[in-house]
Amino acid sequence: MVATRRSTRVANATEAVSEKITEAVDATTSKVQRSPYSVFFFVPNLIGYSRIILAAISLYYMPIHPKVCVTLYCISCLLDAVDGTAARYFNQCSKFGAVLDMVTDRCTTTCLLCFLSNVYPSYTLIFQALISLDFSSHYIHMYSSLVNGASSHKNISQSSNPLLRAYYTNNVYQVVLFIMCAGNELFFVALYLFAADGTWSFFGMDFRMVVALLTFPICAGKQIISVIQFIGASKVLARIDVAEMSSNGAVSK
Repeated sequence: MVATRRSTRVANATEAVSEKITEAVDATTSKVQRSPYSVFFFVPNLIGYSRIILAAISLYYMPIHPKVCVTLYCISCLLDAVDGTAARYFNQCSKFGAVLDMVTDRCTTTCLLCFLSNVYPSYTLIFQALISLDFSSHYIHMYSSLVNGASSHKNISQSSNPLLRAYYTNNVYQVVLFIMCAGNELFFVALYLFAADGTWSFFGMDFRMVVALLTFPICAGKQIISVIQFIGASKVLARIDVAEMSSNGAVSK
């Protein structure tokens, strides 16, 4: 009987402590949420800053040390998948984080393509076209999403192109999106390594060639998706324009 009462008191004390801890956490969270700049210190955004730092260091080593450059660049790209997972896990999804993520992606890829255009001057026009397509398709897609009232540029309507829906909304882990982005970057990394000195053999095969052959179809597919994304976003903006002009009586029948 004494043991039972003692166990009950321990259980009650434990529950009380647990409630106090919960209240303290809730109070702290409330204070953090009230701070206008707390979003800058969200876990996924801190990961985003580390991506920028790693990418910047990789650019420094790009002309002088390929292995260090590729290692840092690939880690920066892999963290692109981690920040999204962290945002969902900690319930810290934010508009700032989404823009930071997209801008970082665009800038890192552009910097690599600029270097490749210097290494392969005969293909400069192609690299310029890839940069232009990447920036324009993502900018118009994000802008059309905001104008259309979407909470995220990754929220694709059922009326959108099936390939675009598969690209952005495959599942909660966005497997298709990860594969396409990783394959795209790895193809450009392989092109970078082709211009680098040193031995890159893997079980008697040229590692660079293996990566390039495996990822070229993915890279080509991503460019097709970018074109689809650009066209789809253009249609959305055109429909919004027509609807607004129609409401103002500016569209002639």
